[in-house]
Amino acid sequence: MTASAKTLAIPDQSNNGDWTVVLPRRGRQRKNLPKLRKQEDQRTWSPSDQANDTIRESKLLHKMEICIEKVESSQFYRTLVDELETMPVLESLNRVLASESKMGMVIYGVGSIENYENPRLQLSLAILLKRKFSWIGRLEVFDPILSAIECRVIESFGCSILSVNEQGRRCAQKPTMFFMPHCEAELYNNLLQENWTGELLNHVVLFGNSFEIYEQFVSEFKNSPVVDSAKYILASRKFSREIKIKTLSDEYFGAFHDSSWHFFSTVLPTELQFTDL
Repeated sequence: MTASAKTLAIPDQSNNGDWTVVLPRRGRQRKNLPKLRKQEDQRTWSPSDQANDTIRESKLLHKMEICIEKVESSQFYRTLVDELETMPVLESLNRVLASESKMGMVIYGVGSIENYENPRLQLSLAILLKRKFSWIGRLEVFDPILSAIECRVIESFGCSILSVNEQGRRCAQKPTMFFMPHCEAELYNNLLQENWTGELLNHVVLFGNSFEIYEQFVSEFKNSPVVDSAKYILASRKFSREIKIKTLSDEYFGAFHDSSWHFFSTVLPTELQFTDL
């Protein structure tokens, strides 16, 4: 059974700056993010580059339109949509949505869409998923390196730009998809830490780096800084479901290699306890 752009068709189951630890990412250029630990450290934000250049803006808008068309016509996109419509993913999405009809999408760490192709590919995918599936609600975007021109172009595609640097610490009070391909490990860790209860984790869908790869790396390099930056990532492996995507071609490898969908099952309080946090 498939999910159309109108509905999420799921069968009734009632019968039963300072840190950059980014293991799966290769070759993506971007600035470091500041290392903030506490929610009270979150701060209001506005672009440092406030340039108002209509020619630059028009060129970037055209680049994004071309990129969206390119992704939409690709086998990579068709395969990813097909995977989202398979029973394992539909069941997981149905569980997260529960009685809600939509889940918002929060896009962290998109990068500079003016300077690099990979961020354009990633943002294009997010926009296309929103267009394809009616159960995806509002799109919110943040990266501290975005310029005012980039913000205006992103907003022209129906997205909202966050005015606060949340450092990944968004509490998922309602079903939320966090779209975070190739973000720093600490951003994933912050997100999980902020939602470290069974109820909140059940509201989270995460698209980002493979947690399995972090686990494999730490098992081989026990003294790596990743151990400290990924404690919640590693702890979540006990109750998370990871579904890897297929990049299919070198054209999309740089933007999406080693990326996965992550779902977090209902957990017992004891599963959320681990030492040496």
